[in-house]
Amino acid sequence: MQTRTLGSGLAVSAIGFGCMGLNHGYADKLDEARGIDVIRAAVDLGVTFFDTAQVYGPFTNEELVGRALAPVRDRVAIATKFGFDFDGSRESGLNSSPEYIRSTVEASLKRLAVERIDLLYQHRVDPDVPIEDVAGTVKELIAEGKVATFGLSEAGAATIRRAHAVQPVAALQSEYSLWWREPEAEILPTLRELGIGLVPFSPLGKGLLTGAVDASTSFGAGDVRATLPRYSAESRQAGADLVELVTRIAESKNATPAQVALAWLLAQGPWVVPIPGTTKVHRLEENVGAASVELSGDEREQLDAVSARIDTTTARYPEKMQKWIDR
Repeated sequence: MQTRTLGSGLAVSAIGFGCMGLNHGYADKLDEARGIDVIRAAVDLGVTFFDTAQVYGPFTNEELVGRALAPVRDRVAIATKFGFDFDGSRESGLNSSPEYIRSTVEASLKRLAVERIDLLYQHRVDPDVPIEDVAGTVKELIAEGKVATFGLSEAGAATIRRAHAVQPVAALQSEYSLWWREPEAEILPTLRELGIGLVPFSPLGKGLLTGAVDASTSFGAGDVRATLPRYSAESRQAGADLVELVTRIAESKNATPAQVALAWLLAQGPWVVPIPGTTKVHRLEENVGAASVELSGDEREQLDAVSARIDTTTARYPEKMQKWIDR
């Protein structure tokens, strides 16, 4: 597995693993034993970067990741996230007050069974807490040896700059794929300028870019996609031309659509590390194989052109969640 660097020094595998879907967010949830098996299979395949969050469960995903990676802790980097309100005290649903960050990070350390979190993200920007206070708190946690590097998720360019001025930001995690290219306007140039890595979540368009999801797909109970405006039947149908092109290019390379979609992301820069998730080992193998797929300049231009026609005016989330995206 190739290695890439986030920020000034966090070395991780070129393809990471988004662990959320193992037991949170989708209809197909694994029991603990099967979840551990999948995570350890990823390690065996060369994946060294694992992503979780306090809110996944809540808390059960961190516990799963901690148990699965305990035997190989010295070989992997674990990322988790703080920032959601769990005691119901905030109307916004967010809480990044310094004292709350500290208390929830201490709990994350225990659930993950680690002494230090390799990459700690603010999950969503809290409008009630200055980002300088957030970055300053994480800076203190880094000085105390409880955190190695600082990250942001779904933060806007101005927020990134303000945070980075207090504590260098190693990575931004945001949705980015052939299905959602909005970050190219302001976010990617900002990250490139400041030397910050990008960790795209939903790099396969939550299944759309694999060809396994189309306008006729019915989402099961508990599947987050059933609540997302961009995954209505009409929106999924609008992506059919893109999926067809991805599939055609994949066939010409003896690859899969998922591998082509991930290869396109990897080609955006050596500081881009996608984190596809799956509950199946054969999909893990497929995703890891994307690191060996190379796209020609012409193929990238075709993908760019067709994906640029995708309508990005439809909200990604229901109204409450949409408000959590920083601009």
